[in-house]
Amino acid sequence: MPERKRVAVIADSDTRWKWGALTARRLVPDHQLAGFLLRGRATPTARQLGEVGVQGDRPAEVTCAEFLAEIGRERYDVVVLALVGGAVQAVLHGARALWPEPAGRPVLVTGYVGVVYEKLADGLLLRHGADLVLANSRHDAERFRAVYEGVGADPGAVTETALPFLGGAPYAPAGPRTHTVVFAVQPSVPDSRADRTYLLERAAGHARLHPDREVLIKLRSRPGEHTTHLEEQPYQRLAAKLPGGLPPNCRLVYGNMGEVLDGTDLLVTVSSTAALESLHRSVPTAVLTDLGIREALGNHHFLGSGCLASWDQLDAGLLPRADAGWLAAQGVTGAGDPYAAARAKAAALLAEPVLPSPDPYYTLTTAPRYLPGILARQHLAPDGTPLPGAVRETAGQSRLRRRLRAHLRDAARGAYRHGVQRVAPVIRRMGEL
Repeated sequence: MPERKRVAVIADSDTRWKWGALTARRLVPDHQLAGFLLRGRATPTARQLGEVGVQGDRPAEVTCAEFLAEIGRERYDVVVLALVGGAVQAVLHGARALWPEPAGRPVLVTGYVGVVYEKLADGLLLRHGADLVLANSRHDAERFRAVYEGVGADPGAVTETALPFLGGAPYAPAGPRTHTVVFAVQPSVPDSRADRTYLLERAAGHARLHPDREVLIKLRSRPGEHTTHLEEQPYQRLAAKLPGGLPPNCRLVYGNMGEVLDGTDLLVTVSSTAALESLHRSVPTAVLTDLGIREALGNHHFLGSGCLASWDQLDAGLLPRADAGWLAAQGVTGAGDPYAAARAKAAALLAEPVLPSPDPYYTLTTAPRYLPGILARQHLAPDGTPLPGAVRETAGQSRLRRRLRAHLRDAARGAYRHGVQRVAPVIRRMGEL
């Protein structure tokens, strides 16, 4: 029996952990997974991790330097970097410092959690140097290669796949009527209190207009928790201040998005990746135009999809019909296994006795002003080595401290609503760790 591959996944938020762990499952089906969370503002709670639908123990919390020490010390066949671009770049330069010459190092994989609608060049160039840069569609793969070719960087790592969490049972309506409408909110889109209140009021208004429908407002996090993006105006607080409150057939819900979609007849959002999950299942999906079709909102990505609609149109009974050609180009639908090419590439790299040193586009020659700051934010020197004091403890001490910090952080968030008197002792204990 062939030996199971060891895969390390490091993520910096709940959604990136979901993408990274499920990507590992698609890329290396028979593997032993070691999970890590990059310590930071978006480090997910146990509740958030439980909702993403990935089974297993809570990933260990680490700094970038600690993770580099881990992959330098332990043998991993594949490392999946489910991180923001700057953190990916830091790990790539750290790996370059670990393996400055061809060596038996792990295959380095990265990509994007969902729709890439902003910072295309910036994010891609920060990911250059990985062995595989996964694109979620043919459309994205073409754009990614064009960016790399435009700066004279090797585009060979770009590999077309699909979002790893697309799946679930195809939509089967219970009858001719729309029974359940789900408004999938986003942490930072839109970002203003006025716009978010408007969308909440329209969802509540839709429920009042259609008392035979159940309108669910699908939330990403609880107040005090963070996701990939900061949520400064949580819908929970806005709902509590809504004049008259929410009608009886409109409520706030949490939970795994796939499970929520199991009972959805119409998915409504501004630009959430949930729209792609919904479209993959053939659930009627509306991408809102009430606030305009703008790059800042990300709904411009859905031009040509057939899904753009306003609350007024939905109130009047519209059920958008998605364009089949657009769905295929965006990797939402298609024949065959979308991970076949990526698996073949990974297998070929794993078969090599040694791999060349990682070769990011950004170096002290190409970006002498930009790169050092990117690395310093992860406590790495300009050559990718940890700064003094970045790794101070043994692996056993680190694991124990991470567990204690995780428990105390959850306790602090749970105590938040009860006032500063209960929170302060917990925060002091966290500082001691």
